[in-house]
Amino acid sequence: MKVVAKVARRIVCPLAVILFSTPAWCARHEDALAWSGMGAKGSMPWGIVVLLTVLTLLPALLLCMTPFVRLLVIFHFLRQALGTQTTPTNQTLIGLALVLTWFLMQPVGIAIHQQAIMPYQEGKISAFDALDRGSQPVRRFMLRYAREKDLALFVEMSHQPPPANSDDLPIRIVAPAYIISELKAGFQIGAALFLPFLVIDMVVAAITTSVGMLQLPPVVISTPLKILLFVMVDGWHLLVSAIVKSFY
Repeated sequence: MKVVAKVARRIVCPLAVILFSTPAWCARHEDALAWSGMGAKGSMPWGIVVLLTVLTLLPALLLCMTPFVRLLVIFHFLRQALGTQTTPTNQTLIGLALVLTWFLMQPVGIAIHQQAIMPYQEGKISAFDALDRGSQPVRRFMLRYAREKDLALFVEMSHQPPPANSDDLPIRIVAPAYIISELKAGFQIGAALFLPFLVIDMVVAAITTSVGMLQLPPVVISTPLKILLFVMVDGWHLLVSAIVKSFY
């Protein structure tokens, strides 16, 4: 019990509040966060329930607030376009997406460490100040790639007055807008990847039909040709290079 509470105080609770909180939200819900050691003493059993809930949702939330969604969608479209079914495997694609996500988010992590974690460990700022500072780099990253159309949609649905500038938008509006924008970008790149391989499929199908090879599925011939083309042009290098450069 004590070990779980310690993890909640030092790791899980700060991460969760960074995702959702603003200074005003923290002030209103100070009693609800008391179990984490940030306020008055609360109920330990309820603290454990909240901790387990956060542990369940936190990985999905963190992945959706990073480039992981776009990367995984693109890799899935690529595999479908190549027609290789389960090669590369799902574990391989997820691992590659995670590694690239860590690479792309490293500057954000460094900014959070310098602006929030180090001052808090040195006792220069309070826990709520650290949470507020730590959320800013993540919010700026998401704002950079969230479309104005998507941001306006969630501002309208939240029934909030239009902000004077993007810095006034809370994370609860920026995060869903960012996810939608990333999905759109992933589908756009995936559709562009499909086109050259679709041309190969159409040409092979037309040739096999014209010569009367009706008993041999065109995919049996087109799949090796697509793989050969992808290898010859060094497709993985070109794809990863283009994706990473799109974030810089």
